[in-house]
Amino acid sequence: QVQLVESGGGLVQAGGHLRLSCVVSGGAFDMYGMGWFRQAPGKEREFVAAIGWSAENLLYAASVKGRFTISRDNAKNTVWLQMNSLKPEDTGNYYCAARDAPGTFGIVSYYKFWGQGTQVTVSS
Repeated sequence: QVQLVESGGGLVQAGGHLRLSCVVSGGAFDMYGMGWFRQAPGKEREFVAAIGWSAENLLYAASVKGRFTISRDNAKNTVWLQMNSLKPEDTGNYYCAARDAPGTFGIVSYYKFWGQGTQVTVSS
């Protein structure tokens, strides 16, 4: 059974930074494409960033490009999301997701496994 556990969320002022972590267990992490998504209250879940199994392929939402960085360490079964220059509109529950197929995508339905999420709140 594949499990994803996120951590690192919290309350931060605008302009601040946070680093989210996602540890994956129970599966072949080094073969998974990984993604981060977020969901604000009353809104649909939206794509934030994705990384291929070899970390060579990266994909970012336009709203976070240049501020957020996704990375992974296959030896640690971990993927990170470094978030800098945070804005109030970045507030939401951030989810880690895994897909057991090739490719780097920003589509929710392409991901098979999901974590429970970690809350990020950015105050103005």
